[in-house]
Amino acid sequence: MRDDLMEAVCEFLTMIPDGKVVTYGQIAEWMGNKGYSRVVGNLLHRNPDPVRYPCFRVVNAQGKLTGRFAFGGINVQKERLEADGIEVSDDYRVDLKKYQWKPDL
Repeated sequence: MRDDLMEAVCEFLTMIPDGKVVTYGQIAEWMGNKGYSRVVGNLLHRNPDPVRYPCFRVVNAQGKLTGRFAFGGINVQKERLEADGIEVSDDYRVDLKKYQWKPDL
């Protein structure tokens, strides 16, 4: 993957406020191409610093956590979101109406 795409994803991750989530599609749209959702997912698996770049705040378009969270699995993602003040349902979903951050694009 191109380094400029990784840099863009990392930049976006640093803008997500505490207690909020975004979708892969939102990041892709911010990058200028709505079709990059899968690219964003692949890049998140290569996150060089998950503390600095909080990829745990990224969910799918339905608010579902990823079963393939690269840094410990879905339960670790759930724990990190809950520690961030975000409620996660028993079926690993986040209420996007309540927790989704919608930046100006």
